[in-house]
Amino acid sequence: MAVPLNQVLRVGAYVVKQHLIGRKRYPLVLMLEPLFRCNLACAGCGKIDYPAEILNQRLSVAECLEAVDECGAPVVVIAGGEPLLHKEIHEVVEACVARKKFVIVCTNALLLEKKMDLFKPGPYFTWSVHLDGGKEEHDRSVCQDGVYDRAVVAIHEAKRRGFRTIINATLFDNAEPEKVAAFFDEMTAMDVEISVSPGYAYERAPDQQHFLNRQRTKELFRGIFARQKTGGGKKKWQFNQSSMFLDFLAGNQQFHCTPWGNPTRTYFGWQRPCYLLGEGYAKTFTELMETTDWDKYGTGNYEKCADCMVHSGYEATAVTESVRKPWKALAQAVRGIRTEGPMAPEISLEHQRPAEYMFSRHVEQAMTRIKHEKKTGAAEVAEAAE
Repeated sequence: MAVPLNQVLRVGAYVVKQHLIGRKRYPLVLMLEPLFRCNLACAGCGKIDYPAEILNQRLSVAECLEAVDECGAPVVVIAGGEPLLHKEIHEVVEACVARKKFVIVCTNALLLEKKMDLFKPGPYFTWSVHLDGGKEEHDRSVCQDGVYDRAVVAIHEAKRRGFRTIINATLFDNAEPEKVAAFFDEMTAMDVEISVSPGYAYERAPDQQHFLNRQRTKELFRGIFARQKTGGGKKKWQFNQSSMFLDFLAGNQQFHCTPWGNPTRTYFGWQRPCYLLGEGYAKTFTELMETTDWDKYGTGNYEKCADCMVHSGYEATAVTESVRKPWKALAQAVRGIRTEGPMAPEISLEHQRPAEYMFSRHVEQAMTRIKHEKKTGAAEVAEAAE
């Protein structure tokens, strides 16, 4: 695996410490969304379908750092929306690095070359560029031509300047193993590490036809991993993920979701239960952890979670399993990712509760708050002018 050794050791020590002190639930990665606005409108995205008044909102630097300190996770992933649209995002990154957090900024790379001078390369900072496959596949995914080429140019420039740079690929039902394998070969030839995940069915995404179910996910990843070829000048793919998680994607591990492993802070607050589902928001991280009914969520428990195998829910499970049972992780690493034979038993959906839909309620509450703040602000200005 290509995860830096210092990050592996720090995160591993953090996990061991949580177990020694008897903490049952703890975060590994803070998903920080300082804004929802984006300069793309991807068909599979459920993060940008908000009124303009909400898309114009930003978390301040102070609010971002309060979330980092309150959560305490060793890794901070800054996403969105497009975080490089936030005018003070470099200040957030600098402050997180000063706290010795491993910071990963997710970007579509359209602004990367323009904004790169605001950031410094170092062992605690990584660019994660969104690429959902080769040129044709990615440009189709983001609904705009030319984005892949611009992203590749930005990746080369980031690496030239000494930035650790990975790509983040989300795969959908129309992904073809042969093409994905060729794309991974291309990224590996560029000396770029890979983070990969199946797409989650955001209920507000414009395209609802191409999300993967669990069986299709396992078949897809078995097909991809079976096509990894080395030798003849080709390098082994380097993933910025645990081997156990990749083995899970190929159907060889039965994991349950760890939704609290990647808690999410957005403009609305601390998102319940995870980065992917917005089913209520807590005002503080402590409130999120202590008042969320975690047993209501995850595959087998909730209809919305039935097909999910996304890294934000299962990478934490894989990491925790690797630390708790190192012999199991070692055996898997020696064996490699099995692409043939029986799969691990699937979790039963027999007793899952039906889906609830709460998006409109959150938007209405936020709009009411924004209108109130504008009205109050206008009244204060008028009073001051008198």
